[in-house]
Amino acid sequence: MKMASSQIRLKILPSVRCLFDKVVQVKVEGLAPHKAVQLRSRLVDDKGVLFKASALYKADERGLVDVSSDPSLGGSYTGVEPMGLLWAMAPETPHKKVVKKNVLSPTLIEIAAHNGDTGELLACETNERGYMVEGMKRIPVEEGRVRGVLFIPPGKGPFPAIVDLYTFGGGLSEQRASLLANKGFVVLALAYYGYQDLPKNPKRLDLEYFEEAANYLQNHPEVFPGIGVISMSHSGALGLSMASFLPGITATVCINGCVANTVIPLHYKDIVIPPLQHNLQNIRMLESGIIDIRNVMPDPTLEKNRASLIPIERASCHFLFAVSEDDHNWTSALFAKRAAELLENQGKESFEVVSYPNAGHLLEVPHMPFCPSGFHAALGCAVVFGGGPKAHSEAQLDLWERVQEFFKKHLNSSSAN
Repeated sequence: MKMASSQIRLKILPSVRCLFDKVVQVKVEGLAPHKAVQLRSRLVDDKGVLFKASALYKADERGLVDVSSDPSLGGSYTGVEPMGLLWAMAPETPHKKVVKKNVLSPTLIEIAAHNGDTGELLACETNERGYMVEGMKRIPVEEGRVRGVLFIPPGKGPFPAIVDLYTFGGGLSEQRASLLANKGFVVLALAYYGYQDLPKNPKRLDLEYFEEAANYLQNHPEVFPGIGVISMSHSGALGLSMASFLPGITATVCINGCVANTVIPLHYKDIVIPPLQHNLQNIRMLESGIIDIRNVMPDPTLEKNRASLIPIERASCHFLFAVSEDDHNWTSALFAKRAAELLENQGKESFEVVSYPNAGHLLEVPHMPFCPSGFHAALGCAVVFGGGPKAHSEAQLDLWERVQEFFKKHLNSSSAN
């Protein structure tokens, strides 16, 4: 524990080291009774971007501040928010989200207590938020055309398995995949562009690539028969396509995705699914100078757009559609509604839709700092994602539990814990 004062102690409980999705308790002890103290959090991500938050607290008669039960009186958030110092962190550089290129090292969150009147540093500590439990295997995958990273939980397999399609702005994110693997799943974080020797700006996407990845995972000796898929945003249509065309997909989670193909033509054998035609006239410029593209993508079930629809009625798996009602990347609530209608019209009931008011586009793992806007690769500029920090954080917490329960229920999950 690092201390700026021998009298004042900042504690992170139960330990300074934990997994990223875990809740910690932040306490400051040894303050003068009823003293104002400002808590500040700070994170520098793998691209060197600084994220920070602050909150003002008042010590009780014992000189104690407990963030898990005491209200913040001002700053980045107010009220009792046990993890507010994390989810309320904002980037110093606008339109940035936290980037973690590789999960072998923890994300470091420095939390400091400052005198509420003078700003003097009183005490500080670093929360080391890791991604892999002891004994987990992280295996880079270069198998045929398939590129990604495979996570295998400790213990005796076989395990239920999931393909994680999280590619945002190119490259590969391992955070969600590794944290899911801690729950007893084998997870393949699958890249499909902009990673290693994969094309940075593909002119088409071949579903055969995703089929090869699914077969690789399904044939792994540590894996039970039947695999799951989790996707978000653009990759939503890819996850739905895997469920619709490929055998062996038994559970699919689609987070703020579209039931139609978007941006890039999708090919499978002799089938071509063209991208949904967008209407750039519906772009709105906000007072902040960034753009709102919520209404750029039309209703995919209109007759003129139906060629772009993913034929999810062909699928034999269970679906979980997660929707942010304040998503400004596109109308994900409409897309989920249309997906439900397509399934219902075929007499299928193996789906559920969960909706989150006031949440924005990028629903991440718990306690991830809120990202209100970001660079849109297809448009080449910053766009607003919608949502508010508190509601978005609560949505992330709720969805994380739902995703685990969904996969445990619909995959062969006797080994999942």
